[in-house]
Amino acid sequence: MNNHFTITIEDDRGVKEFNLHKFIKKVIYYALLFIGTSAFIAVGTILYLNYTVEKIELKRQNMQKAYLALKEKNRVLDESIKETQLSLIDKKRELAEVSESLSEIETLIGLTPAAEMTLAERVNLTKLNSEHMTTLMQFVPSGSPVEYKGITSKFGYRVHPILRSKEFHRGIDLRAAINTPVYATADGIVEWAGYHKKSGFGNLVILQHNYGFRTYFGHLNKIVIKSGKFVKKGDLIAYTGNSGKSSGPHLHYEIRFIQRAVNPLEFVKWSLKNYKDIFEKENKIPWHSLIEATVYIKVSNPTQSLPSLQMDLQQ
Repeated sequence: MNNHFTITIEDDRGVKEFNLHKFIKKVIYYALLFIGTSAFIAVGTILYLNYTVEKIELKRQNMQKAYLALKEKNRVLDESIKETQLSLIDKKRELAEVSESLSEIETLIGLTPAAEMTLAERVNLTKLNSEHMTTLMQFVPSGSPVEYKGITSKFGYRVHPILRSKEFHRGIDLRAAINTPVYATADGIVEWAGYHKKSGFGNLVILQHNYGFRTYFGHLNKIVIKSGKFVKKGDLIAYTGNSGKSSGPHLHYEIRFIQRAVNPLEFVKWSLKNYKDIFEKENKIPWHSLIEATVYIKVSNPTQSLPSLQMDLQQ
């Protein structure tokens, strides 16, 4: 009886008993144990695989997001590159225009830059030369002191309209109606401002400028500055008239260099457009030494143009 055990099954038809050998009992036990273990392992494997799949899916989703983000960055970068290329094309066109304009300025002021010079070097050279030009024209009389409407008497020998004798006319007579504004043609100090009987110029203003230049403004009606005052180019100094030995309203205008009269008309014509002309036409002045003396001087706020609305006298 020790090697057997009995299984009793009861149903509607009655009770049945089965006697099993103990070995079979062990087989069934181990079979159930194997099935249970297999089921446990299977469940564990399924859970592990499920966890692994979820982890892989999460990683895939993150990679997908990273890919989309990288794709968006590439799109933005492509647009930025296109915009940069368009901007470079615009800048290249602007640089070409600047270079062309710079060439015109270089031609205007008489520069011949070396072929290997960069645009920045050309700009600096042009800037230095243009600054020197404006500085020189700030200190040396240039432009018309009144609105230019022509001259009634030239520089040189003539018959005096009052004295009727031949004499040297040291200046020019600029056509101007009574009370036409008169402006200083260069920075300077007022040497004389008042009636000057001996010269015959009546109301006279004499301005002393740098580097040996003086300007004379004669036959004035009204003087608005006083002796000893400093004036800047373009400042109002007087109004034209008919005082002194004059045959009619006009402005007598003289320029002297170290007390020697020079033709004022060349200085009246002088502008940035014909900057170099005066060096050839007025050879009584040591321009080379003057340029060397002023090359390192810079005027902070140069007078761009006289208020006299001077015309282009080259016409």
